[in-house]
Amino acid sequence: YKNIIKIKLTILLRNYSDVHSEFLLQSQNSNIGDGNNISDHSAQTVTVNDNHNIANIDNNNGWDSWNSLWDYNTGFAATRIFAKKICIVHRLNRDVLPGLQDLKKTAKEKRANVHTGPSPKSLQYQIEPEELKDLTQFGTPIENMCKGLRTYKAQEVQGQSFLFFSGSCFNADILWLLNISICGETTTM
Repeated sequence: YKNIIKIKLTILLRNYSDVHSEFLLQSQNSNIGDGNNISDHSAQTVTVNDNHNIANIDNNNGWDSWNSLWDYNTGFAATRIFAKKICIVHRLNRDVLPGLQDLKKTAKEKRANVHTGPSPKSLQYQIEPEELKDLTQFGTPIENMCKGLRTYKAQEVQGQSFLFFSGSCFNADILWLLNISICGETTTM
């Protein structure tokens, strides 16, 4: 039993390391940390890779940690929810999300002035029930991040139809810039 846990932990750490080593080896990374923490128990860091047009958001909160990767080249994002051992892929809404360069600038400004300015924007997603088998369509960074995890696609939901959703939701707040709700049965597994 201990060997199985050790193997699973090794695979999880290897997959996590594979995704992050790609970012660390690039010279055009910008790290925007949250030294004051977003709550009493978590810290959030945004890493922007200008060479690959990718933003990587890490929310470190023990077992409730998550990681989100925004690939501006493919137009897709993926969020890995560690406690659920799942990955959720969705399209980037470029009308709501800041551009890559604006993300760095806005995150730094918001971090310095967290209690001022407009409220964060919100996006809501509904998870499709069918598990994805082929992740190549989302690009190599997302494929590497979600490899070995149950992965689902989510569609953005707008308007009043989302207000009546009664299922379970995963909520992610991105450095006071954006609130994302991802809802569906897979968030309860």
